[in-house]
Amino acid sequence: MPHAPRGPQSPEKPLRVVVWSTGTVGRHAIAGVDAHPDLELVGVWTSTPAKAGQDAGELAGLGRTLGVAATTSRDELLALAPDCVVHAAMTDDRVFEAIEDLTGLIRDGVNVVSSGPVILVHPQGTLPDEMISGIDEAGREGGASLHVNGIDPGFANDVLPLSLTSLSQRIDEIRVQEIADYSTYFQPVVMRDIFGFGRPLEDKPMLWEPGVLSMAWGSVVRQIAAGLGITLDEPLTENVDRRPAERDVETASVDIPAGTMGAVRFEVVGKVDGVPRVVLEHVTRTAEDQVPEWPTPKEGGGCYRVVVTGEPVMEVELTHRGEHGDHNVSGMIVTAQRLVNAVPAVVDAAPGLVTALDLPLVTGRGLVAHG
Repeated sequence: MPHAPRGPQSPEKPLRVVVWSTGTVGRHAIAGVDAHPDLELVGVWTSTPAKAGQDAGELAGLGRTLGVAATTSRDELLALAPDCVVHAAMTDDRVFEAIEDLTGLIRDGVNVVSSGPVILVHPQGTLPDEMISGIDEAGREGGASLHVNGIDPGFANDVLPLSLTSLSQRIDEIRVQEIADYSTYFQPVVMRDIFGFGRPLEDKPMLWEPGVLSMAWGSVVRQIAAGLGITLDEPLTENVDRRPAERDVETASVDIPAGTMGAVRFEVVGKVDGVPRVVLEHVTRTAEDQVPEWPTPKEGGGCYRVVVTGEPVMEVELTHRGEHGDHNVSGMIVTAQRLVNAVPAVVDAAPGLVTALDLPLVTGRGLVAHG
């Protein structure tokens, strides 16, 4: 059933929200929805039968109950008539199945904010036009919107860099970087199967096959280009430099024997008439001291950096860390909160697929601490 439009900043009553998954991002989304004055947590989905029936507060590690039990049933959650689903389930290893899931939710009249698949951050130029129009049609049919975002792809390489360019007189190149030590990042499928950490360098996980990086992070490059009003050469250019670990490394996700893949630096480059204009770059280590000649954060174990070359030359570095200091934990928090805080704006948006370019300014309204 289509939802009546609401003002994105102050809903008449709290929006009813379901959090989809209870993993590394989902548990923080539960906490974020619970803390938000304009949102009400009404349901939680889990893929783990053993978690069904457990209280959301316990699953999120809040140390208190919320009176909302997790379920494995999609139908039970839709029967709650949520205004929005905060979808934080793993999608990297099931991209097209996840797109079907999200399309089905908006067709059924439920708005969705999701951390993936990242290809939907800005799919124009990557996905077939008929697939994009199919998502839009599902949204119109259900009167609901779908927004995919987070921190990267997301805020660190859409709103942040595009806002910075508003200070430019001339832009020669815009480069958005994630520079991070992933040693405390717990996501074994991503670390071993997708990136290939701990595997022989001669192994070639799917991520390093030609064209795959452009499918994943090309959406970032194309969205920045769209925000700047430029047309990129196609295809995008990919550069990859994988390095072996010099010693045995233990991480939260996978053990990395010396000589196996321990670090990677890659770029997805958007060119105009053969000249690089928009560059997405990742520098990913599994120990802070690996490959010291590569870019490093000014402080801490990870950062997002935006460098605009032109007139003037500008650089912004975004660092984050959790209350207990770990940047990989806070990376999950900022991913979740970018979604949670966008819920009112997405509920109010036009039906179909919406990008960061379509939304008004999203803030942390209502979250300033009291006392």
